[in-house]
Amino acid sequence: MKKELQVAALENGTVIDHIPSEQLFKVVSLLNLDQLSNSITIGNNFHSSQLGSKGIIKIADKFFESGEINRIALIAPNVKLNVIRNYEVCEKKNVSLPNEITGIVKCANPKCITNNEPMTTSFKVIDKNEVKIKCKYCERVIAKEDIIIK
Repeated sequence: MKKELQVAALENGTVIDHIPSEQLFKVVSLLNLDQLSNSITIGNNFHSSQLGSKGIIKIADKFFESGEINRIALIAPNVKLNVIRNYEVCEKKNVSLPNEITGIVKCANPKCITNNEPMTTSFKVIDKNEVKIKCKYCERVIAKEDIIIK
């Protein structure tokens, strides 16, 4: 069986792999990739033995801080990050949910002060495996399936 590269090789930059296909464009949005002028390759619905189908994003000449990438753990907790230098993978990272999430999730409680006053949301991660977060202000617990990204 002949194997082919489905996406062009990257000289320097970051590859975000193993993104669940249905979450790919949420990841693009969370990382504000539409604001970058870098060359970006986005592929979706590639075959994956782990996920069935997956998405992949390659960003030329962009290296992310941990905080930037860990934001996507909310919606894509098993993403693999490959840092590429001179066409070689020089570092592999797994994303992990931070202990606190600030400013990217909307509280599900309509009476929460964050939904009624101009202020930044803040959540404590109370379960990293099941992905459950708790609002710092109203203490509402929100499960992964109910998380609304701002």
